[in-house]
Amino acid sequence: MQEYERKQLLERVEREGATVGATIPETITVQGEPLDLHEFVFEIKRRDTVPAGERDRVEQAKTNLRRERRERKDRLEEGDITREEGERLVEAIIGIDRALNALENLGPTDLETEAQAKEAADKKRWMSFLKQALGRDDGGSNRRSRL
Repeated sequence: MQEYERKQLLERVEREGATVGATIPETITVQGEPLDLHEFVFEIKRRDTVPAGERDRVEQAKTNLRRERRERKDRLEEGDITREEGERLVEAIIGIDRALNALENLGPTDLETEAQAKEAADKKRWMSFLKQALGRDDGGSNRRSRL
């Protein structure tokens, strides 16, 4: 492959919006293991939230996909490959990017923890309001200074 062809392929990978209209590959080999990527992403996205038991699996999948993307990009940048191999690498990288975008944009991962945090914040705001309304929000002292 000529150097200018390599640069064109790399530009396609890094282009803003490269994943628009891209499809997630059905199956991809990640760290030497085949992964039904399309099925995995849509199985996770079908749920409103990622259950606690699945969170680690999703995070590990994202880590492995990032590593695989980096390895494929390195092959594209430095490898002795043909134009056709380069095209396949670009399509795979863009598909991985599409999958990563889908996995990164999942909803809240734990509704119970989020609800507890909101409740705690509400209580804190309420207590702050009460202290201020009752005149007790002066650094812990109830004394009023004389002028």
